[in-house]
Amino acid sequence: MKVTLIGAGPGDAELMTIKGLNRLKEADVVLYDRLVGEDIISMIPDTVEKICVGKHAGKHPISQDEIASLLISKAKLGLHVVRLKGGDPFVFGRGGEELEILHKNNIPFEVIPGISSSIAAGIYAGIPLTHRDYSSSLHIVTGHAKKNGELDIDFKRLAGLNGTLIILMGIASLKKICTGFLEAGMDGQIPAAIIENATLKTQRKFVGTLETLFELSQQNHVVSPSVVIIGTVCALSEKLST
Repeated sequence: MKVTLIGAGPGDAELMTIKGLNRLKEADVVLYDRLVGEDIISMIPDTVEKICVGKHAGKHPISQDEIASLLISKAKLGLHVVRLKGGDPFVFGRGGEELEILHKNNIPFEVIPGISSSIAAGIYAGIPLTHRDYSSSLHIVTGHAKKNGELDIDFKRLAGLNGTLIILMGIASLKKICTGFLEAGMDGQIPAAIIENATLKTQRKFVGTLETLFELSQQNHVVSPSVVIIGTVCALSEKLST
């Protein structure tokens, strides 16, 4: 009886850790998220039970409570259960919540980190998230609004940090996000970028300014999953892209 939380990384199968892949091959059952790439799912042995528990923005066919119940019930059958999450389990992946429930039910667990899209997107877009000449800090924020539609972002404080801002799950709220920073006093001409499907063959990158970013997303029909980066370092994108 054991549950292993594995971070599958940002999408590119080659970015998954060796340790994560080894545990995946040892599993009896795998519960995987929507953002886990098909190339990674194909690595799961055919003998392993695979259960998709993916969620879309505003659409949760399987609730978080149901996912927790599945983890517990499968583990109590004496199985090795893998919870496979896109990115890293502890970076807006609700990994901590799931571990608390496992702990409460006396189910042993292990966590294997994955590369978060918050980091990988910048690398694949030629954007160094820190740079001695431009930014000495980075700040990762969720752009996912609460059920009442309100964003839990301290625009004023973040606008004054003069660091690199990384916003995950922010496409649906991008207009509110850009407006919030502008109203908080952030310079509208500060470079900003959107990276859609980071690390995949379908990756697209759009670089503009805080003032033009929402319009860029609309003109190019940007969809989720996308990472938004705001900061002077975005100006290095073309020079440092590989």
